[in-house]
Amino acid sequence: MRMRMLPFEYGIRNLLRRPVRSLLTTLALTLVTTLIYCTIGFLQGLTKMLEVSANPDTAIVFSINMGDNLEYSSIPMSTSGLIQGSVEGVSKTHGVADISPELFLGTQMTLPDGSDAFGLLRGVTQEVFQVRRSVQIVQGDWIQPGEILIGRLAAVKLGIDPEQISVGSQLEFEGQVWRIAGVLESGGGVFDSEIWCRLTDLQQATRRDDLSLVAVSCTGKSGFAALNLFCKRRYDLEIQSMAEVEYFETLNKDYGPIRKLGWLMVSLITISGLFAGINTMYGAVVGRTRELAMLQTIGFGRKSIVFSLMQEGTLLGMAGAVLGFLFCRQFVHGVSIKFTMGAFGLQLDAWTVATGCLSGMIVGAVGALAPAVQALRKEITLGLKQD
Repeated sequence: MRMRMLPFEYGIRNLLRRPVRSLLTTLALTLVTTLIYCTIGFLQGLTKMLEVSANPDTAIVFSINMGDNLEYSSIPMSTSGLIQGSVEGVSKTHGVADISPELFLGTQMTLPDGSDAFGLLRGVTQEVFQVRRSVQIVQGDWIQPGEILIGRLAAVKLGIDPEQISVGSQLEFEGQVWRIAGVLESGGGVFDSEIWCRLTDLQQATRRDDLSLVAVSCTGKSGFAALNLFCKRRYDLEIQSMAEVEYFETLNKDYGPIRKLGWLMVSLITISGLFAGINTMYGAVVGRTRELAMLQTIGFGRKSIVFSLMQEGTLLGMAGAVLGFLFCRQFVHGVSIKFTMGAFGLQLDAWTVATGCLSGMIVGAVGALAPAVQALRKEITLGLKQD
């Protein structure tokens, strides 16, 4: 025998009959889904920052036994020239080898307001754009001696207002005052948080004549293999090569505990929202004991009634998820967060939205299930006598 279901409109009318209770429940679910959106958006932003930073055609050469700490790497200045003259499989642009010698370090900076902050510096040459193809100057010009380029999120990394380090402003570090000549953007990669200057200028300021790494664009797997073989043969240089994709995958694994903690927070938020939903729906269901008994009297089964109550909870959860999405879309999406290796923006992408909406619906449906089952356990005759 087919189960007789309550009309879909019945659940909607019940929600409208109790507007204050429905509104409060929706607001509670909105808070839950908003927290879920923010947490997952943080995790997605971190993942995207590492993913978009890697160029599949690029390899990096740095000191052996450095792990993923490129700021501590030190290799001879001649490394880039030796790679260009000895390694086949290096791509070229207009006859110029796509090789970028770089000096990467972190240092204390004196900000325009007189305070100090820790920033990330990268000394580069003009060939850097042949290798770092995702990076472009979106404001200003290429740097001249004594000038720097700042990433669009450099102000977030330094913890200051972007207006303080606009084009034409000055920053002081390594005992010199540098003029800001332009702004860099790399589509959300790690370079957005960095400050670039001319390699020779940074070497003079830091009194160093070495490099941190050499970035090389390779023509296919043969280029990567040739570069790796060169590094292994040159024992005197004490260098190693690694595909940039592999390097950022290693960083991604290093941040695995942070992602696990983030998903644990999502689970705890969902569970807390579930208990809040159960508490709220319990009051709503208990007050409808006579109504539920009457529905059973006129022929609706308990499963049908439970399903209808879960439908009401799901609708409230969907409403909360939509309101949470609209709030996050307006005030959270793209908000930049300072992090150890730079800064990144919270990402309200399709995966984040789908997870938040699903969580809201689950919290609403399951939150209505427990009180519905408990209310329907009463005898029908006792339920009809309930005030």
